[in-house]
Amino acid sequence: MRGSSPHALSLFSGIGGLCEGVCKAGFKITGAVEKDSYAAANYRLNFPHVPLYEGDITNFFPCSHPKLRSIHKAQYLGANDLDLLFGGPPCQGFSSIGPREVSDPRNQMFMEFCRIATFLRPKFILIENVPNMLLMNRGYFKERIFEALMEIGYENIGWNILNAADYGVPQERRRVFIIAARSGILKVSMQSIFNRAISLLTKPRISVENAIGDLPKDVAPDSGHTIEYPDVSAKNYFQQEMRLDSSGVIYNRSEKINRYKFSAESIELHNHHTKEIQNKRLRLVKLLKPGKKADSLPKHIWNRARPEKWRRFDPKRPAHTLMAQMHRDLSEWVHPFFDRWITVREALRLQSFHDGFILGGSEWQQLKQVGNAVPPLLGRITSLVIRIGLWYVAKKNKALDNFDCAIRDVFCHPKDFPRSVHFPKILSIKS
Repeated sequence: MRGSSPHALSLFSGIGGLCEGVCKAGFKITGAVEKDSYAAANYRLNFPHVPLYEGDITNFFPCSHPKLRSIHKAQYLGANDLDLLFGGPPCQGFSSIGPREVSDPRNQMFMEFCRIATFLRPKFILIENVPNMLLMNRGYFKERIFEALMEIGYENIGWNILNAADYGVPQERRRVFIIAARSGILKVSMQSIFNRAISLLTKPRISVENAIGDLPKDVAPDSGHTIEYPDVSAKNYFQQEMRLDSSGVIYNRSEKINRYKFSAESIELHNHHTKEIQNKRLRLVKLLKPGKKADSLPKHIWNRARPEKWRRFDPKRPAHTLMAQMHRDLSEWVHPFFDRWITVREALRLQSFHDGFILGGSEWQQLKQVGNAVPPLLGRITSLVIRIGLWYVAKKNKALDNFDCAIRDVFCHPKDFPRSVHFPKILSIKS
């Protein structure tokens, strides 16, 4: 897609995991919205050039204040047409580990998303959430969500439940993604595009060992300290993407280093700290073998605790799901080899954040934010699907048979696709 980069606006941005993925699919983020002040601070740290509205989304583009709506549009969108409105409305109300009441006010944030879409009329909408968003209350929310999208003029809808581990993220993490195109602009089924693209975009699975095996055993004393960057070579393509001293297909070295204004001659490892482990817990952790849970321990020690209460990563498999509750208790996330909890940096790696993505604030907040985040590499996959949709819109193409043409014309590096797709020598996503 030639010309300027397509423009995108982020809602419910968190620390910017989905934004990172959208950026790496070739979009320009024109603005973002985040209510939580701690998450907003870290968003600004990593996206200093993106205008951020810090506040309640109900006050963003308010219906009752036309003048303020115009001010917001100028500040967060400018004169640009909006190609993509995206975000993950708070998912706690849909989560299988928490309350799932239809009346939960957190479940109503989806309607705020629709309100803003009605005003801005983006070409595409991307919504991320937990699978229960579509499954709860016998499918009521799925019906209501799709009805609401159609009511505001987004009738061409595609959706899929994706496991991050199938798309280059070293973690089992299932999330639903809904993509909707503005009525009348896309002549091909969005569901067909979505299905075809994700079948091509799958990646070999990344194990915990391959994801964090280059990070040191020793950790920083607290969230205010850094340690020397590990002087080892990247052992696989995932580490090439993550490490500050190497370039990958998606991230080059200078981009990662410049992200946090590092000196190229002296780089440090940030966020490699974790919670203190008490002696009683340490004795129990030492009994856990890689890949095992509490029910593998002697019965007098396990004492019928919840099996996931104690869990050590299997080094040869992707990590089990990281959650926001890590900020309270890390006993479900024990390092595969070392007798300690995983660090914030290791958690960031398992979410596919590169080492130049830095978090400030307390360790408590950092772990919560990482657990809530969208893995950037998973966000990139779904954003690339939308890039294909934009190609079909621009070409006014009605035939899905031209899918390979869309890939070659829009896409990135040949390594992102299987050998069955012929590529010219393309080194980066076209803007």
